[in-house]
Amino acid sequence: MPQFPRAGFMTRPTPLERLNRLSDHLKIDLWIKRDDLAGVTFGGNKTRQLDYYFGQALAEGADTILITGAVQSNFTRLAAAFAAKLGKKAFVQLESRVTCPTGNYLESGNVMLSQILGAEVVHFPVGNDEDGADQALYERAEALRAEGAKPYVIPLGKTDHPIAALGYQDAAREIMAEDDGFDLVVTGTGSGMTHTGLIAGFAGTSTHVIGSCVRRKAALQQPRIRTMLRAFQTMTGEALPLTPDAVDIWDGGLWPAYGSMGPKAKAAMQLMARYEGLILDPVYTAKSFSAVPELVKEGVIPQGARVCYVHTGGLGAFFAYQEQIMAMITKAQAAEEDAATAEAAKAEAAKAKAAKKEAAKAKKDG
Repeated sequence: MPQFPRAGFMTRPTPLERLNRLSDHLKIDLWIKRDDLAGVTFGGNKTRQLDYYFGQALAEGADTILITGAVQSNFTRLAAAFAAKLGKKAFVQLESRVTCPTGNYLESGNVMLSQILGAEVVHFPVGNDEDGADQALYERAEALRAEGAKPYVIPLGKTDHPIAALGYQDAAREIMAEDDGFDLVVTGTGSGMTHTGLIAGFAGTSTHVIGSCVRRKAALQQPRIRTMLRAFQTMTGEALPLTPDAVDIWDGGLWPAYGSMGPKAKAAMQLMARYEGLILDPVYTAKSFSAVPELVKEGVIPQGARVCYVHTGGLGAFFAYQEQIMAMITKAQAAEEDAATAEAAKAEAAKAKAAKKEAAKAKKDG
């Protein structure tokens, strides 16, 4: 197998923890892989991917890192953080993927963090043109090269050299080294590197991987992951023992669109917070985790199944969604108050009925 350099960002395994209250609530044996704790500056799954990208950049002697992503991209924020850590320059390109963004979305969260970290931040006006966004990076890299810099581009689109997926092949091995008895591993699937790496890592085992869509529908994500798996095998020279159902994708939590939460994602966020004290972000983990309770309801995940959910982080973007989250909380509180009022009225009616019955009995006996 070819050797792929690493930057050394993953200094230790991330915790694998049992979610006791949610396990009881959902009647499954539910665990969480805490990749939200990986890396610096709010961490996240991109740490494992950037470990390989920066490893290659260092091997090439790069002094400037170029990367593209959504306005509230955790990927670009972490790249800026690791560039700062290594004394490199960071060029961050932000794509306009979300319709009707708020001021907080455009200025807070990962945008603010990237600026604090010293990155040069520019905007790309199109939100769903990965090839165009990558091309803009390569053009910027050429301009920097002409100025004497040594740029390294981290592409977003489909690539024939998916080194980032190696980070999650490592993660699968890390999980199995601690517990090799999981029936299912559930992860988000967007750019596809995390999902591809986990499929590769668990190939040939009894653990099945489910990808929960955060950016595009399953019909579009399926061929993307299959393409990446073929490229991964070519890159590594490894023939993976993939089953016909290896690329298993659920998009029930995606609605209404990338970067916007629907009812299933909102319910998942509140479920994790209220039962386990852990926070999910609106863009990725609330949507990806929604697969667990929903697939339990559908019977796809049977009672007693051993499930590992991969928490990929994303909390740098959390406060950029303050308006939407506060609206969700206000609505939930109102629903709880209505339920409590209805329960009190029901109890009062039952009490009145019992008193009336007792009075009638006393009258009859007297």
